Order: sequence, then structure tokens, then C-alpha cells
Amino acid sequence: MKIAVVILNWNGKKMLEKYLPSVTAYTTGDAEVVIADNGSTDDSIEFLRTHYPTLRIVQMDKNYGFAEGYNRALEQIEADYYVLLNDDVEVTPNWIEPVIAQMESNRLTAICQPKLLMDTQRDTFEYAGAAGGFIDNYGYPFCRGRIFNTLEKDHGQYDDACEIFWASGAAMFVRAQVWKELGGLDGDFFAHMEEIDFCWRAKNMGYNVEYCPQSVVYHLGGGTLPKTNPRKTYLNFRNNLSMLYKNLPLGYRTYVLTIRWVLDWVAALKFLVGGSKAEWSAVFEAHRDFRKAKSQLKIKRAAIEQKKVSCVLPDLLLVKYYLGRNKHFSQLDFKKI
Repeated sequence: MKIAVVILNWNGKKMLEKYLPSVTAYTTGDAEVVIADNGSTDDSIEFLRTHYPTLRIVQMDKNYGFAEGYNRALEQIEADYYVLLNDDVEVTPNWIEPVIAQMESNRLTAICQPKLLMDTQRDTFEYAGAAGGFIDNYGYPFCRGRIFNTLEKDHGQYDDACEIFWASGAAMFVRAQVWKELGGLDGDFFAHMEEIDFCWRAKNMGYNVEYCPQSVVYHLGGGTLPKTNPRKTYLNFRNNLSMLYKNLPLGYRTYVLTIRWVLDWVAALKFLVGGSKAEWSAVFEAHRDFRKAKSQLKIKRAAIEQKKVSCVLPDLLLVKYYLGRNKHFSQLDFKKI
């Protein structure tokens, strides 16, 4: 069995210096580490060739973003399992074996993630994945261990392997066969939400997405775009709308998108009142470009069999969180869409 741990790099020499040693030290046996370089303009490649001369490097001519960058890189890599790993992740001994064992135990398990803890506060769940991703009826993502900006301490409360809605792209294990079957990530997303869309499409095809707590990694996070960034706001709002349009069952799509239109403009107004005109503009541009992309999204939607899927919160998370004060995952209740 061949496993390819693929790190997508873009001007990330500092991250590679800090985090690559753990990856090379604890990735052994049939697992190979590959660096996919997204057209870096720093001296990342020189650093790798000097300090890691045996590592395979897949070089691309420009920055294709997270989604298309991985699509182009994995086209050139043959393996049974792909591990998409951020360049700011420190792995631990035996981080690969339990995930692969869990996936091998059920052929329908196509995607799996380890426990993600913060690199800077190692007893705390990390924002972009924590103990597995979920979503509410209106497309708002959250995690076991993280709801909006509330991060839980890890007390072993999520040490059970379980089905989840989405796995974090920071450390995502994928069966290569399923990756090819789904056509990889949606390259038009560029970055943000692409792994949630990918997992949703896998669920629509009858596959499982799971969480494996026996594997632990530490993620720095925010290495490419800071949390408050108009570009990130634009991508999150546009890609979330695209994901909902593609994957929601027909009878439910119009209702959800109507509610989201209202909620998005409430968020935009909040940005404006708070003095962030750039963030307000980002929401406007996201909705404009979503409308422009409708014809292409219809084609993508036609290739997906939309189903009712598991691990979806039946309520509006905003209400649960702000009015119901449900700050922790354990306070929420689930059912199928």
C-alpha cells in the first residue's frame, strides 16, 4: 500500500524550516513525503534541495490556490492514499497508521482526519478542523471542539472515532480512487470551503467521512491569510454559496439560499457599521460573482446526485450560539437534512 503525504507550498520556507522535520521523521514505511510547490517566488525550492535532497518536488508554474494546486499536483502522484497536509502542521509519532487502519476497516470510508490541536496552545482544539467538521442547515460550518470563535480545551471529550460531515484540508486523508472519482477539489474555489464541498460530494455518492482521535497533529493556522482579511471574506462567502447551490437537494435549495441571502447582508451591514468597508465590499463581490457563475454551477450540480446526508445540525447555528448560548458541541442536537 502506497501513501503520499503531499504538502502544498507557496512561499513557505519559514513554515517548511519549522514543520517539515517532524513530517519527515514520522512519515515512514510505505509513506512518501512530496512537496507540491505552487509557483513560489521565495527560496523554498533552494532550501528543500539543500536540506532535503531526496524529497520529491512537484513544481507548478504559478500559484493555483489550494484547490487547483492540489488537483494539478495529485495528477502527477500515484498512491493508494493521499494525505493533504498543510505546511504549518507538526505531526507526531504514529500519526498515519491509525487513520489508515480505520479507513481500511470500512471500504466506504473515503476521507478521514486526525485530531487537530493548536500548535501555540497544545491543550486546545485548533480552529480549522478540531475533532472533525460539521455543518448546519444553512451552510455554517463548525467543529467538535470549535463553534465560531469558541475553542474548547482537549480533555479527551472527543476521543471517540466517529462519522463527521467534513474533514479539514489541513490534514486530510483521502482514498486516491475516490479522489479521482470525484474529480478532486473544485478548482474554481481557489481556497476556503473546498474541502467541505469535496466531503459533501463524497457523502452524496454514499461514502463516509470520519475522524480518528488516535492520530494527533498540531496546526499553526492562518499562515496564508489572516482571519480578518477581505480576500478571505470574499472566498468564504462566495464559496459557501457555490457549495450550497451544488449540493443541496432541489426542494430545499431555494429556501436555504434565500435565508442565506438575508443573513449574508446582515453580516455585510455589520461590517459596514463596524467601519470595515473592505469587508462589506467583499460580501457584495462574493454575491455578484456567485450570480455570474450560476451557469457553470448548474453544470457542476448536474454531475452530483444530491441526497439527504448525515451530521447536519437541523437548526440555525447563529441562533443556537448567540441566543441559546450553546458554545460547545455537546450542547447541540443533530438529524438528517
